[in-house]
Amino acid sequence: MDVRLECPVLEGGLVRLEPLAHRHAADLAVAAEEQRRTYAFTWVPRADEVGDYIDAQLARAATGRLAPYAQVSMASGRAVGATAYWEPRCWRSDDQLDAVEVGFTWLAGSAQGTGVNAEAKLLLFRNAFEEWGVSRVDLKTDARNERSRAAIESVGARFEGVLRNWSRSWAPGEDGRLRDSAIFSITAEEWPGCRGRLEARVAKFALWNGP
Repeated sequence: MDVRLECPVLEGGLVRLEPLAHRHAADLAVAAEEQRRTYAFTWVPRADEVGDYIDAQLARAATGRLAPYAQVSMASGRAVGATAYWEPRCWRSDDQLDAVEVGFTWLAGSAQGTGVNAEAKLLLFRNAFEEWGVSRVDLKTDARNERSRAAIESVGARFEGVLRNWSRSWAPGEDGRLRDSAIFSITAEEWPGCRGRLEARVAKFALWNGP
């Protein structure tokens, strides 16, 4: 079956996930230049590349294999990063989406550690499991990216292993090279417990960020 991902608006108390569009370009250009040392293994455009970055993501979206989002801070109303659903998979013949990946994620330095990532993952996972009925959600990162691996584990995903030479490297100076990818997942059976822990974590951030 040819599954095409949709991109519904997903809103929480800290972040609103909006379908990525060129109206987000100015905010993302600012966000992308913050603390770039944290992006060593991640595809994050420079400010003057944001327009092309959005075009590339929208081209992927046109294939139905990607649903890209801007992460918009509820406090400021500004886009502070991006994320996406991608790689939908169906293994059965009942028109059921079985699995999807959450990826292409990055945040401005000022938005890291504020609860935005935790709530964005809560929104994406909840939609995937409870609206789409998936059996698993995947996440992956460069196996060398300890910061990203820790962030993925912090939202409740389980490490499954490393796939060697699995995908393109985004590390500086590694154009044309392949990377080893660390693979993580959450299954439908694990989701209720994961959801409870994520909701509690987001609630703490909301309290810290409150008046």
